[in-house]
Amino acid sequence: MEFTEVIRDRYSCKKYDGKQITKEQLEAILEAGRVAPTAKNLQEQHIYVVQSEEGLAKIDKVTPCRYGAQTVLVVAFDRENVFTYPGGNRDSGIEDAAIVATHLMLGAKNVGVDSCWLNNFNPDILKADLGLPENEEILMLLDLGYAAEGSGPLPNHGKRKELAETVSYI
Repeated sequence: MEFTEVIRDRYSCKKYDGKQITKEQLEAILEAGRVAPTAKNLQEQHIYVVQSEEGLAKIDKVTPCRYGAQTVLVVAFDRENVFTYPGGNRDSGIEDAAIVATHLMLGAKNVGVDSCWLNNFNPDILKADLGLPENEEILMLLDLGYAAEGSGPLPNHGKRKELAETVSYI
């Protein structure tokens, strides 16, 4: 798929048909995340693939937003393996995990898989329920699947501000 099509046509799918994505599609999506840039190439991300009934039930316990997807990626990062910016007030953990998550999301669209970035959940509760390591922090969840018939982007999906409203030259 042409890159401009991928970024233009991708939308947050809110209803899946319940079919599982293929192993090949999942591997392509995970590879897209693996090659994402991170500060100092620290690659502090850890992606958890949730497909089991037990795992999906844990997702459902913390969010109403799985929408019937049979695969959910939990995007986390190692807080102990981040680049700390000069001044010591920020580090690269959240932004690097967000870059990885964006690559996963666009990689999904590129292989014909719909997705939805989820942030409507308590990451601390999910971390405990999944038994993730203490040093990891969950950034987001990514639903993966195929849109159900009649599903599509929200009516305002194509509306974007003009560049002049969001970009300034200084």
